[in-house]
Amino acid sequence: MFKKTICAVLTFLCVSLIVPKVISLTAKAEAKAEIVMEVSTGKTLHESNADLKLPMASTTKIMTALIIIEDCNLDEVITVPDGAVGAEGSSVYLQHGEKISIKDLLYGLMLRSGNDCAAALAMYHSGSINNFAECMNKKAKEIGAENTHFCNPSGLPDDKHYTTAKDLCMISCYAMKNKQFQKVVGTTEYRGQFRSYTNKNKMLYNYDSATGVKTGYTVKAGRCLVSSAYKNGYEIVCVVLNCPDMYERSEELLDDCFSRYRKIEINENKVFMCGIVPCRILKNAELLVKKDCDLTFEVEDLSKQNQSDNQYKGFLRIYDEKDLIFEQKLYSINYGK
Repeated sequence: MFKKTICAVLTFLCVSLIVPKVISLTAKAEAKAEIVMEVSTGKTLHESNADLKLPMASTTKIMTALIIIEDCNLDEVITVPDGAVGAEGSSVYLQHGEKISIKDLLYGLMLRSGNDCAAALAMYHSGSINNFAECMNKKAKEIGAENTHFCNPSGLPDDKHYTTAKDLCMISCYAMKNKQFQKVVGTTEYRGQFRSYTNKNKMLYNYDSATGVKTGYTVKAGRCLVSSAYKNGYEIVCVVLNCPDMYERSEELLDDCFSRYRKIEINENKVFMCGIVPCRILKNAELLVKKDCDLTFEVEDLSKQNQSDNQYKGFLRIYDEKDLIFEQKLYSINYGK
């Protein structure tokens, strides 16, 4: 009896020690906020706490790089400004008076997360960190990121420096449509005119379909990752904020979304009948739909109300069960040709 009691106590203690570890591992997989979007359509494939305002650490640099790429001559060589030397946090160790190209600073910004590169680029672009932050906020509004506010180009902690997973994903999807940006963030090894770097974003090495984008970490923000991948004919961007297992969670989310969604195209030359009038949409359209969805195509015929070929003849609508997921006007097949 005594031996049985001892065994029972030992079993209870073992289970008590094991269970908390299992729970903590499960909790580690969760991000404080996360979202996945498809790049071309902006369709949200997954989200959790996506509108929660949070610090985003060095994922801030996505916006910094985007502005520099859009506005600057990347081949220009500049002298490193004094205000960029010895910048707080991660650095490529720019030196006082050093000559360097904008391109080398850009790659140092995105591959090595150089805060000194961020400062140098901001001062080159706008004359000061504050002026550049104003440009960042203006660009965010243009993209539609209404719940984002930048105070600096690097992501250093500031109570007024924040975004949401949704806003950051919108910014990243916008940036990934830029070929130069895409090239930079997808580079694993860079050999520049003045500097060379290895990308420290592990997604590019560990996830077969990865195309970018940017890591981030501060004590306040936690581990943050914006990742992108191209597969099955479409590209998606995943954002996880304050996520201890950011790489594992991002891979899980990417795999899940690629397994659940497929891309379909409505070709502009496909004919739909509005009464006796053959019609078409004006340009190709792409849709991302669940693989198991039941699509219904519906044509609304307005041809009798619109006799001129210069006017549309009806509407093409596509439903996923009862949900309207696509609508475009139909024109006679010769319109616009």
